[in-house]
Amino acid sequence: MTRALNILQETFGYPAFREPQAAVIDAVINGDDALLLMSTGGGKSLCYQIPAMIRPGCGIVISPLIALMQDQVAALRQLGIRASFLNSTLTAEEVYTIESSLRHGELDLLYIAPERLNQNRTLDLLQTVSISLFAIDEAHCVSQWGHDFRADYLALNQLHQIFPSVPRIALTATADARTRSEIIDNLGLNNAHQFVVGFDRPNIQYRISLKTNPRNQLLEFLKTEHPSDAGIVYCLSRKKTEDTAEWLSKQGFKALAYHAGLTPEIRAEHQRRFLTEESVIIVATIAFGMGIDKPDVRFVAHLDLPKTIEAYYQETGRAGRDGLAANAWMVYGLQDVTKLRQMLGQSQGTEQYKRVEQIKLNAMLGFCEISTCRRHALLAYFDEASREQCGNCDTCLVPVETWDGSDAAQKALSVIYRTDQRFGVGHLVDVLLGQETDKIIQFNHHQLPLFGIGTELTAKEWQSVFRQLVAGGHAIADADRFGGLVLTEKCRPLLRGEQSIQFRKDPVQKTAKKLTKTPLPEDIDIALWEALRAHRRDLAEEQGVPPYVIFHDSTLQAMTELMPTTLEAFADLPGVGIRKLDKYGQGFISVIKQH
Repeated sequence: MTRALNILQETFGYPAFREPQAAVIDAVINGDDALLLMSTGGGKSLCYQIPAMIRPGCGIVISPLIALMQDQVAALRQLGIRASFLNSTLTAEEVYTIESSLRHGELDLLYIAPERLNQNRTLDLLQTVSISLFAIDEAHCVSQWGHDFRADYLALNQLHQIFPSVPRIALTATADARTRSEIIDNLGLNNAHQFVVGFDRPNIQYRISLKTNPRNQLLEFLKTEHPSDAGIVYCLSRKKTEDTAEWLSKQGFKALAYHAGLTPEIRAEHQRRFLTEESVIIVATIAFGMGIDKPDVRFVAHLDLPKTIEAYYQETGRAGRDGLAANAWMVYGLQDVTKLRQMLGQSQGTEQYKRVEQIKLNAMLGFCEISTCRRHALLAYFDEASREQCGNCDTCLVPVETWDGSDAAQKALSVIYRTDQRFGVGHLVDVLLGQETDKIIQFNHHQLPLFGIGTELTAKEWQSVFRQLVAGGHAIADADRFGGLVLTEKCRPLLRGEQSIQFRKDPVQKTAKKLTKTPLPEDIDIALWEALRAHRRDLAEEQGVPPYVIFHDSTLQAMTELMPTTLEAFADLPGVGIRKLDKYGQGFISVIKQH
């Protein structure tokens, strides 16, 4: 561990390990298996990179995305670490050169996709060389309940049989108890040390609103709070990502679409621009962003409801990896639930899988509708205790008003029942308000005793009632009935008047208060900050790497605060190891001196 600490300080430029990095690294160095669950930006990569540099042989990292491999290898090479990758972007000659380096013991780390690892040719190669460890990144993909499920991850259990003496470490930022159990079972990690670090990302501000005019809501959010920041906008459909990216571009933003239907060349180019250029917004389906190391993503916006709370946590976690202030912003509506249920109905999964996913979808909608602290509820979902108020989410910053909705709930549930549980919210609201539409006349619903008994509330207020009843599990939007609401067992006490219920009041208008903290200190020297960024940008362009691979924003901020004018002082900055000190120190010092 003395050597591990030296590598941390001299190569990576950090003075001490965070909890529980030292314990994880110690276990893997000693040849033990490990499962590490640590929030995004917590420093998971060091937990296999440092042991791979200390143990004899090469560390094999199973990584799900080509761009992620390239990104991490570029960053490691900047530090003087012998790293490479094997993937489909390489020519046959390049593959041969890397395999030769592996055979001759010239690599510390080699990144491989699970699909390539499972090929007999690759397994035969690995059995002829010395391997220090296997690191299975984004290990939640092993679980069928996980996100972005890939069958080749399930085949990784063979590593234990083929290489019984090589330690394995599985890493993920998102896994509830069920997913953790499946990772352990599917990878044969029953004897592994388990390290579960807190899920809290205090720098991320969680904000969720109802859809009114989604594009205008997004535009106001971006113009008010993130006019020149890098960020990700998630949509459910491929078409919507393209339409939204085109629309944002017309509004003056540098926006690019990303989804599985684009050609590999376009996807690679859009991802390259996102990583290397500043102020780029990627509009994507969930296929984008897993494991992306870009630290300065200042916001993640959802224009549609994510499928699960795990998916929401994973996707929002791509913001603020540098620990600076970031936004997780979302708008949603009941129509999102209907669309997601339709997608689930078309899934090839088992009935058990569909039932579990439906439960998770209901939990996601319930999370949107709460009137209490978002962070407290989010952490509770992952069985983590926290303060009841975080002070950095919309419900803490602008407390939600509630009202006794017991009588309204009875009326709403009754009208679902009396109309044979076949109709959507719009029709049910028309019945309650006494609207004699063609559809109501067609089905004789104007003759129901309930017709017109809900005039004390507006149409929007009734829509809110139905939405919150669905969120509370008292009714479901049945995709097989075109979004018609169906009652559940849970509604009985409410329907009979044996139970009361509090509903949240939907805000009449969106607060104009700017909630997000700026990621920069108020007293920062902006002129020096911009000069340092320009110098970093020039270096990155010369080398064809993302700017943050040179130095993170947090290191640049430290330069503005400490203004080092000697190499000795520059070496004390966070993220400055020996290699980067030699390579970049004098150049940044010159910028500081000129300023």
